[in-house]
Amino acid sequence: MKIQDNFLDTETFNNIQSLMMHNDFDWYYSPVITDEKLNRKEFQFNHMFYVNGSPRNSYSVVDPIVKKINPFCLVRIKANLLTITPKIKEYDFHTDYKDKQNLTTAIFYINTCNGYTLFKDGTKIESVANRLISFDSSLEHTGTSCTDENIRVVINFNYFQ
Repeated sequence: MKIQDNFLDTETFNNIQSLMMHNDFDWYYSPVITDEKLNRKEFQFNHMFYVNGSPRNSYSVVDPIVKKINPFCLVRIKANLLTITPKIKEYDFHTDYKDKQNLTTAIFYINTCNGYTLFKDGTKIESVANRLISFDSSLEHTGTSCTDENIRVVINFNYFQ
């Protein structure tokens, strides 16, 4: 696992953050958070930047991150927005793309909050704006809600190096 703080220069990061945290940015309701399990009390909002081998119209937002990661081949780029909860909620552990070997997952944190990424081995990575963590996609992990901000926003990258 690799953790990189201040991943992007300040100006580039501030541009991405202000775009994604603005009320004009498009978010889409998803009734599932992990592994397509429907739980009527759990939901999130997503924004797809890259899926099924093709970039979406908003891809330019994440282009500076992709250029710095420098993947051999992208699989998916998806942003997740979780809303505030009275207590921090840890969601179900999962792996990204169980059927793909040698796949890397990276998580880029858009805002700082008391939410975190938790790994099955107990490792906890705090949500710190402009932080990027990368790890083998076979590692079981989960995200959480937060209690100190209205939203927690991350971008997930799945790619081959």
